[in-house]
Amino acid sequence: MIDEEKIKEGVKLLLEGIGEDVNREGLIDTPDRIARMYTEIFAGYEDSAKNHLLKRFHVDNNDIVLEKNIVFYSMCEHHMMPFYGVAHIAYIPNGEVVGISKLARTLEVYSRRLQIQEKLTDEVAESIFKELNSKGVMVCIEAEHMCMTMRGIKKPGSKTVTFAAKGVFEKEEYKNRFFDMLRL
Repeated sequence: MIDEEKIKEGVKLLLEGIGEDVNREGLIDTPDRIARMYTEIFAGYEDSAKNHLLKRFHVDNNDIVLEKNIVFYSMCEHHMMPFYGVAHIAYIPNGEVVGISKLARTLEVYSRRLQIQEKLTDEVAESIFKELNSKGVMVCIEAEHMCMTMRGIKKPGSKTVTFAAKGVFEKEEYKNRFFDMLRL
């Protein structure tokens, strides 16, 4: 459970640590605002992808289902800075599908935690693969990392691309179909 009081204390210490006056007019409510913001952006700690993947519908068609260009925001666990971009999620049903929004909700659960992109990609793929007992899952995430954009190397516009393939998507034929569908 997120502890807003501890967050407020931490923000006050951080402000003092950079030499700010925590009683300055513009900063008085900052610890409270950040605590509320962190409750929202880290809501994934209090949610489970499994809950979103429970309601299913029976289907006869067991071909690729792809949801592409799902916008997401996350926070890097190394610098606690945002990274954001789009995810493309495909799976091959094994007689059951979920509502398409559930793929985005699964991404949301994991992206609303301190993360690294590689782990995020794998967690989304593994969750859909396991919970839906699907024949295969492929996840591709493209993201810009603020730790690369505004600090360190300072390379705005650079994108990191990660993939995770499970089941039949480990075969070249299915990977190629996935990438062909992304170009549509």
